[in-house]
Amino acid sequence: MSDNAHGAGAGPSHRAVETGVAIAIAIFAAVVIGGSIQAGIGWGVEGPKAGFFPFYVGLAILGSSVVNLVNVRAEVAPEKVFADWGQLRQVLAVVIPTAVYVAVMPWVGIYISSAVLIAFFMKRLGNYGWPLIASIAIGIPLVTFVVFERWFLVPLPKGPVEYWLGF
Repeated sequence: MSDNAHGAGAGPSHRAVETGVAIAIAIFAAVVIGGSIQAGIGWGVEGPKAGFFPFYVGLAILGSSVVNLVNVRAEVAPEKVFADWGQLRQVLAVVIPTAVYVAVMPWVGIYISSAVLIAFFMKRLGNYGWPLIASIAIGIPLVTFVVFERWFLVPLPKGPVEYWLGF
């Protein structure tokens, strides 16, 4: 499929997305550099101070984002489409539920939230029947519990329901 097949205005431009990512990474680098300066970037009697290495890593990240920004502004045609809105909706259909999953996991626990996420994806994106959804959405967290909590003795985040059930 050629770039023209998407049509102008069918989604955000490639240049705008690349520019936004480069700016976001530059802001991240500035935060790293600022924090490193506060922690100290010099060399003390005992060796490098706490901010020494993060400072230079932040400088490298900042330099890379500036190079990316210059390159995208010089080389990418402004009318080139990054992705059409339908494709972005498909991505968000996965990203938003996953972000909610990560946000509620500290309060609900990994097992309940994983079962709900698996069931949601199987029904919404796969359109599977409820017997299969229930067996997999319950089975996967149970297998995860046995492997990590019982065999490897690695506790995973639990919520109130899991504590009530004795997990």
